[in-house]
Amino acid sequence: MEEKKLDLNSIIGFILIFGILVYMMYTNQPTPEELEAQEKAKQEQVEATKEVENQESTLVTTAEDYSVTSTTDSLQLVALKNKLGAFAYASTLPSATNKETVVETEKFSLKFSNKGGYLSEVKLKEFVDYDSIPIYLIKEGNTNFNISFNTADNRNLNTQDLFFEPSVTKNGENTIVSMKLKVSPTQFLEYRYELKPNDYMVDFTIKSQGLSSVVNGSQAINLDWKLKTFRHDKSISYENRYTRLTYQHEEDKIDKLSPSGDDDDAIEDVSWLSYRQHFFSSILVSENPLKKVDITSKNLVLDEEIDTVSTKIFTSRIPLELQAGEFSQPLKFYFGPTDNNTLKKYDIGLEDSIPFGWGIFGWINRFLFIPLFSMLSSFLPYGIAIVVMTVLIKLLLSFVQYKQFLSQAKLKIIKPELDAIKEKYKDNKMKIQQETMALQTKAGASPLSGCLPALIQLPVFYALFQFFPSAFDLRQKSFLWADDLSSYDVIAELPFHIPFYGDHVSLFPILASIAIFFYMKMTTGQQMATQPTQEGMPDMAKMMKYMIYFSPLMMLFFFNNYASGLSLYYFISNVISIGIMLVIKNYILDEEKIHAKIQENKKKPKKENKFQKKMAEMMEQAEKQKQAQQKKK
Repeated sequence: MEEKKLDLNSIIGFILIFGILVYMMYTNQPTPEELEAQEKAKQEQVEATKEVENQESTLVTTAEDYSVTSTTDSLQLVALKNKLGAFAYASTLPSATNKETVVETEKFSLKFSNKGGYLSEVKLKEFVDYDSIPIYLIKEGNTNFNISFNTADNRNLNTQDLFFEPSVTKNGENTIVSMKLKVSPTQFLEYRYELKPNDYMVDFTIKSQGLSSVVNGSQAINLDWKLKTFRHDKSISYENRYTRLTYQHEEDKIDKLSPSGDDDDAIEDVSWLSYRQHFFSSILVSENPLKKVDITSKNLVLDEEIDTVSTKIFTSRIPLELQAGEFSQPLKFYFGPTDNNTLKKYDIGLEDSIPFGWGIFGWINRFLFIPLFSMLSSFLPYGIAIVVMTVLIKLLLSFVQYKQFLSQAKLKIIKPELDAIKEKYKDNKMKIQQETMALQTKAGASPLSGCLPALIQLPVFYALFQFFPSAFDLRQKSFLWADDLSSYDVIAELPFHIPFYGDHVSLFPILASIAIFFYMKMTTGQQMATQPTQEGMPDMAKMMKYMIYFSPLMMLFFFNNYASGLSLYYFISNVISIGIMLVIKNYILDEEKIHAKIQENKKKPKKENKFQKKMAEMMEQAEKQKQAQQKKK
């Protein structure tokens, strides 16, 4: 790009300023009596000017500080000009103060800072945090929005240090907030914000006019957006787990930085960047994909026992390109709830920033659980909606549980025959395996037929594990003793902190753990009854016995700080599973009929599938090799 030179307006401006300074210095000559004092003042001012020039930060002052009324003020203006160049003009305007412009809509209250021209405060009107304090996404200097650039005369400047001139106008029902960083009345860099009624999205445009000869386009121009996220939930560790920088790039790819430790990445073709704070998000959207962005995430919750007000620091550095020597970057800002229905309305994939799970898990949530829960909660209290949804899911999966229990019942019935096979071929393990497989195939009681139904339930289990912590509708909705289904319930506060457990006692995880204990006791007992008697089984029995106690204990500790809605689901789910098992065992399955049917199946010729034939051939070959080796010995 060609080197930028001063235009005619800039040259005339410099000549006028020089002429004014010469005239004022002439008319304000000191009398002989004041000469000594004036010389002393000048010396002090020269030293002060040198100190200013050596400062690393850009010198900014108010217009009142630089009103030209004396020789001393003239020297200060010269120092300002030397530091800021053409942008010194902005600091001589009446708007060059640390004031803020306040604008409100139905959704939020916004403050725009004259210094830097950026959003210095974003308050969401419709929501409060766990302590009934209004939700602030931006407040008290927790954000930084800055463009760093070089001028044509080799000055390095930052917009965060310069004063913008604000104006508020109306465009129909929309409110336009214009923040202009002026070089002259007709030359400026503008941040243009357009606010719509009842909308969380703010149109934001960075554009310039007449700066082609002022800004050096051959040097790097970077837009830096930094945000320190505030804590809004009762459990800071739980909220921090779901506070994450997520982004869409390369058209439709969704990726994230680490939710736990510090992380960074360099990404390309970025459509949007989401600074998600669990249930609330600050999202930067670009109408045209950003070619390159450097992002970082820093975890501030290093000790979960220490109460803190912030969770993470997110940063993004976006290189900007001048177009015909001018800025022109259309963007949007979303400040609002991390709610699927709200984000989906914008039809640009923002709902993908919600962690509903990858692959099949996300599909199950988006196309089954979200619509189902939305429908139920539209006419039922949220706690009751969870119970009803749990009942419907368990009834839907009841056939899976039936298949699993039926397989276990068949294995239990043929257990004496399996033990007989083991005794008959006790010196030939390969033969035991062959005969066992043949018997199970004829009886239709393969162990895999019991495992597969259990595997079918895993996607549902994991999808719901992702659904409840991300369901915005559960936020601050009460049920029984739980005052917030999106956070943990409390029945007792502890005077100390237990590692991995916390400083409180939640009742729903206790109930869920008890239900899991009895369910596992029933299923483990059934499984042990189906295992053939063999060496090593006492150790297996011990391990399974330990699992009966270990799994509920893990549930108790792990879910004590999780959403009570999730613990409520697991409690109801396991109670229903116990009920279904009892019904199947006592009223549906008839072991005598199953036994008779197995005997009939054993008489019928059973065709082996390709897998079974292959396994049988492999086992026969292994047996022949073993016999051959024994003969050699």
